[in-house]
Order: sequence, then structure tokens, then C-alpha cells
Amino acid sequence: DGWSMPPFMGLGTWAAFTATKDGAMVMGDTVLFEDEVNAAMSAALDNGLSVTALHNHFFFDRPKVFFMHIEGEGPLEKLASAVKKVYDTTKAIRSPDPKPAESFSVVGQTSLPDKSSITAAFLNEIFGVQGEGKDGMVKFTIGRPAKMHGVTIDKEMGVNTWAAFAGSDDNAVVDGDFAVTEDELQPVLKSLLKNKINIVAIHQHMTHEEPRIMFFHYWGRGSAKDLANAVKGGFLIGGLLKVTSPLP
Repeated sequence: DGWSMPPFMGLGTWAAFTATKDGAMVMGDTVLFEDEVNAAMSAALDNGLSVTALHNHFFFDRPKVFFMHIEGEGPLEKLASAVKKVYDTTKAIRSPDPKPAESFSVVGQTSLPDKSSITAAFLNEIFGVQGEGKDGMVKFTIGRPAKMHGVTIDKEMGVNTWAAFAGSDDNAVVDGDFAVTEDELQPVLKSLLKNKINIVAIHQHMTHEEPRIMFFHYWGRGSAKDLANAVKGGFLIGGLLKVTSPLP
């Protein structure tokens, strides 16, 4: 709407602490530009906090703003220090350049080819399943079982993890979506971030499903082999390569 939006209107970062029998609990929401998200998320996870959601609150905001929700339990001093490290990370990114980056691309990175030519064979071998090919791209989809209102749902009903590869074998992009349980979420996030895969959203797709399923979306650039191994690491941590669909 061409209006400069003040922080009071919902652009405030916050962290709240409450006492527990074992120390304290913190919950909070961190307002981030796109180029701050993954560094801030890594800082949170590396310092013992859980990242429970990543999403937008607005349409047509410029620059684009994301909101990262955090939670943690433990000694108050340790929690406060962890939250401060998240904030310090964003300050370190903004200090050299107040203008947010407009893409994940780094200086000198080769542009993706107009026509994709991903070799499916070695990706099939890495994942141990047969990918779906289209126009030089390759996509892998792995379902997992769940129930909603007593009805079995799985891969075909949207309870699935997928990874799609485009570009060339040496200059590729991967994007996709993970379907994980609440207990799997944090370790899988850590694994992907460690391997330079960017997390771009964390949310739910359903209500009342059993077990509770969290979905997170990701994006990565590099060689197709390196990207596939990074994604496979997340699959293995989440036990996804052992999950079949539909239910027996």
C-alpha cells in the first residue's frame, strides 16, 4: 500500500521467559529478512533452542519479512545467552549492508542453465528409489503413513517428503518439502543447515492428524551429487528411507 510500516504494527521481535521447576522456558518470535533466516536459525539450533515455525505474516511487504518462532528450556542464563546469539547474528549480517540480499546467489556463481539435463541414474542410486523424470529434471517423492479423523492418509494424500532437481549435474538446484514428526524436526533441520541447504518455511498442512506432522520447505544450490547427499542425510535422520506408502 506504499506505506512505511512501523514496528508497532506487528514487526517486533520478542522473547518471553517463564519459570519452570528445572529452570526456565523461553518462547519467542524473531523478525527476519530473507538473507538473515538461515544464519539466525543455525544460531538458535546450535545454542540449544528449538525452531518451531518459519513463515510470513504479510503480503506485498518490501523487503520481504519472515517470522521465526523459537522455544527452549533450561537454565535462564543459558536461554538468554542463546537468544542473544540469534539477535547478534542478524546484527552481524546487517551491519555491513542494511539492504537485504535479493537472492541466495553469491558473487561469481554461475547462473542455472535454461534447459535442465540432470542425470537420473546416480540420483536413483543415492536415494535407493526410482525418481520421476520430466524435461531433464528429476523428482523423488517418499510417503509416510498417518491418520486423520480415523482415516489412513499417506503419500497420495499429501503426507510426503519430496526433492526436485533441476539444472545440470555440476550446476543444480534442489527444492522440496519434508514431512517429519515433531521429534524429528530439529535434528533434520540441523542436518540440512550443516550441509548448506536453506530452510525457507516451517509449518503444518493439516489439523488433528496422528502422529503430528510438521512440514518444512528448503532450497539449495550446488552439484546435483552434493545436494542429493545433503538431502539424503535429512532423509536418514528422519527415518524416511525406511517408510513406505501406502500402509500394508
